[in-house]
Amino acid sequence: MSLVFSLLAGIIFGAGLTLSDMVNPARVSNFLDFAGSWDPTLMFVMAGGLAVTTLGYRLIFRRDSPVAGGKFHLPTQRQIDLPLVGGSALFGVGWGLAGICPGPALTDLVTLEPKVFVFVAAMLVGMIAASAWRHKVSPIKALRQS
Repeated sequence: MSLVFSLLAGIIFGAGLTLSDMVNPARVSNFLDFAGSWDPTLMFVMAGGLAVTTLGYRLIFRRDSPVAGGKFHLPTQRQIDLPLVGGSALFGVGWGLAGICPGPALTDLVTLEPKVFVFVAAMLVGMIAASAWRHKVSPIKALRQS
């Protein structure tokens, strides 16, 4: 049942990205172009998403457990560290240069545009490299702390 809810959430997310035209790299690039043809549309989409999420969290966490699944899975780390800041900066630079965010990129695969395939391939390589790096660095950190 959890898989069905995940699929449904993905479909709703993809539909929202498409309806708001956030799958259009030009729209995202224009949002980041303050000195040129600035387009504030993305700001309104983000504000709408934040409002829905805020309301949703308030309603959902009134429950003892989620509708689908045994328990809530919340982040436990609250510390701002170098991997978080570095990853966020890398994400922002990539998003600004390509004009494509990972969610819309997956949605854009249906366009069969080569640049989208290149972006998704690069994204997957980056995810694999980050995972390999994390697994390599974690044992070294553990040794230093002991």
